[in-house]
Amino acid sequence: MTELTIGEIPVSQLANEYQTPLYVYDEKKMEETIKSFKLNFDSDSFQTKILYASKAFQTVELLHLIAEQGLGLDVVSGGEIYTALQAGFPLEDIYFHGNNKTIDELRYAIENDIRHFVADNGMEVEVLEELSREYQKKLQIMLRLNVGIEAHTHEYIVTAHIDSKFGMLYDSDVCQQAIARIQQSEFLRLEGFHAHIGSQIFDMTAWLAEIDQLVTYLEDFQQPLSLNLGGGFGIRYTEADTPLPIAESVKHLVTHTEQTLADRNLTIDRLLIEPGRSIVGEAGTTLYTVGYIKETPHKKYYFVDGGMTDNIRPALYQAEYTCDLANKLDIEKTEKVTVAGKMCESGDVVIQETQLPPAEPGDLLAVYATGAYGYSMSSNYNRALRPAVVFVKDGVSREVVRRQTYADLLRGEVYADL
Repeated sequence: MTELTIGEIPVSQLANEYQTPLYVYDEKKMEETIKSFKLNFDSDSFQTKILYASKAFQTVELLHLIAEQGLGLDVVSGGEIYTALQAGFPLEDIYFHGNNKTIDELRYAIENDIRHFVADNGMEVEVLEELSREYQKKLQIMLRLNVGIEAHTHEYIVTAHIDSKFGMLYDSDVCQQAIARIQQSEFLRLEGFHAHIGSQIFDMTAWLAEIDQLVTYLEDFQQPLSLNLGGGFGIRYTEADTPLPIAESVKHLVTHTEQTLADRNLTIDRLLIEPGRSIVGEAGTTLYTVGYIKETPHKKYYFVDGGMTDNIRPALYQAEYTCDLANKLDIEKTEKVTVAGKMCESGDVVIQETQLPPAEPGDLLAVYATGAYGYSMSSNYNRALRPAVVFVKDGVSREVVRRQTYADLLRGEVYADL
């Protein structure tokens, strides 16, 4: 029987060595995707910068890869900053995002010489001004704007509604006061404006409208500023998804920005984007072992040894995935089944309905395109152990996150021995 290979390694070999559930990342695929971004996100009119949105998936080894490829980094918490510091990530390339950064997180960032902050609201600008003065350190501030443009996507992952929790309206008193405060500050510098209009975007229209809107704001300033278009580049989870080719989409973003600026006789310092899912999503595969098989009057279930603890997206977003019996690729898919997890929730369904070959306990099931928001949103619900993470390339595998042990579950607990 034909078996799935990832990075030239049979999945049965990976499952035997690292157990299942298992997150497997094709390192070469990530490198090729980054290369496509870098080659095509380039301009003769202004600088460009690609920031990896690390919320999608962040480990020290992944950040080593990102740094080696020359990308910057988008972080959204003290924990993501800590990981970046442990990875030795270049401080000048780290941008600190988030709508409710705590004082402790801001202090931690400033004390560790992070200088780029994406401020989400007016109160944050006030705090940053106070802290910059206290530390006598100059900070670069991008203001996150709500441009009122919505990408056609799931409501939970749309971030540009006019009443969104993210960003400010440019014409609002709050935003204008924030700009004035930055301009009057001895230690803050207005780096530019940031916007993010959603995720899993398959149409350029909303992005182009975002550029048009952001460029209009530049007319109020004498000096060139930077624009950050955010992320949202779609990937293929199922055959119904039609993502834009990376090369085509980022080239279009650059050329449209160049033309829009030229039409208004304006310039910018730098254009930034923040791909995350599109770099790691399709490079990741989750391997499970099939356990019990159950038939009800109307359904057939294949139960696997993971579920919502290693991939919450189907329960949270009703996200859809594709899968295969990884050790039976050449067997006809004659069974209509639901792939369900082992957690004590009715909603713990990995794939609601799919066609697979007849399965037996011990078969390996591969769920594709799980590289984004699987590991990073994983949990210990039901005291499940978080899976290991392995990178594979050219027939070699390396563990970048070890599988948790039962002892890890009690780490941090304070209790008395009986």
